[in-house]
Amino acid sequence: MLDSLAEERARLERFARSLTEEELARAVPGSTWRVKDFIAHVSTLDAAYIGWFTALAGGSDPGNHRGSPDFDVDRFNESAVAERRDRSVSNLLDEASTLRGRLISVMERFSDDKLDATIRRTGDRKRPPVSLPLGQFLPGWTRHDAIHVADMLKALPERRNDPEIVAWLGRPDVAASISSYQKAMA
Repeated sequence: MLDSLAEERARLERFARSLTEEELARAVPGSTWRVKDFIAHVSTLDAAYIGWFTALAGGSDPGNHRGSPDFDVDRFNESAVAERRDRSVSNLLDEASTLRGRLISVMERFSDDKLDATIRRTGDRKRPPVSLPLGQFLPGWTRHDAIHVADMLKALPERRNDPEIVAWLGRPDVAASISSYQKAMA
């Protein structure tokens, strides 16, 4: 799972760095965000999980950490994206790298017992709250970057046939996560 998180992020970085300023500025159909806003979002979301996962790894009640049931992830996302609109893609990806490293170091401490423990995942505008074992939540969550690359491609039709993108987003596990997310959006 940790290898998957690193692999997904490396693919996102290659994709994001390949985009032109014109492509980054495009509005994404069905969203209030532009392509670059999705990069800001994926670059910052790990921050919403570090406190929660730290509490879970340490065996304490996560309380009101980001990611806990009382946390409003939609408000966090909107604020994080708005605060970063003037940053460069390179700066966003540097932040993403730092946060991902911190998050992985926390996740390395998850024992089998922690992965079997039931968590309560806060809902958002698209999905209701859900209780499930942490080990069932994490595999789908590792596909977060790919899900939002699929969102960005709605504004970038000329990029949809890129062989690396087709291979990545067409993998059965990734395609299933994208499909599930897009159904929740409908």
